[in-house]
Amino acid sequence: MYDAVVFDNDGVLVGRTPFDTLREAAWNAFESVGVEDPDLAHVEDLAIGVTPATLTDVCERYGVDPSEFWRVRDRTASDAQIDDARAGRKTPYEDVGVLDDLDASLGVVSSNQQATVEFLLDHFDLAGRFEAVYGREPSIVSLSRKKPSPYYLERALEDLEAETALFVGDNESDLEAADNAGIDSAFIRRPHRREFELSRTPTYEIDDLHDLVSICGRR
Repeated sequence: MYDAVVFDNDGVLVGRTPFDTLREAAWNAFESVGVEDPDLAHVEDLAIGVTPATLTDVCERYGVDPSEFWRVRDRTASDAQIDDARAGRKTPYEDVGVLDDLDASLGVVSSNQQATVEFLLDHFDLAGRFEAVYGREPSIVSLSRKKPSPYYLERALEDLEAETALFVGDNESDLEAADNAGIDSAFIRRPHRREFELSRTPTYEIDDLHDLVSICGRR
């Protein structure tokens, strides 16, 4: 039914990173650029869900160059997640083995850093399953290319030469990105999404990755 299936990474293939980890990484980024006692609200603003406008505003308050700060912040966030994976605090979901059974080309598109995504897939022996992998480059412009923008998703679909595709995610931004790219979507109800009420309708709702076999066919 589909030439390709593309997956979000965090919350779909591997567990999500705790907010505390990302907040500490953002705090470390402030310290690295010489800001010793940032406002906690500003630290949290630059921990997750960062927009170019928020980044510019916060950096102006501290007299810090946004491009330099973002380079440092992305590196510290990536390093923190890599440390979590190495320590066993960030692990793949138990059902990822079913990816080998899917009758489709596979890809990954994440709003996480490219370096982080590549490390996680390699660390958990998942890299060989995917023909296209896209995360963010460490630049401010990448913040405008995150989902729900279809930018990285469309690049993956082009690499996969897919005429029909399915995007699997655990956030509404994933569903919106799929809509913006003109492809179908599957919302996976991992434990952290069991009771989540959607404001838009995906093509499918699935409980785990095994449900994709009936949707995509078995290799």
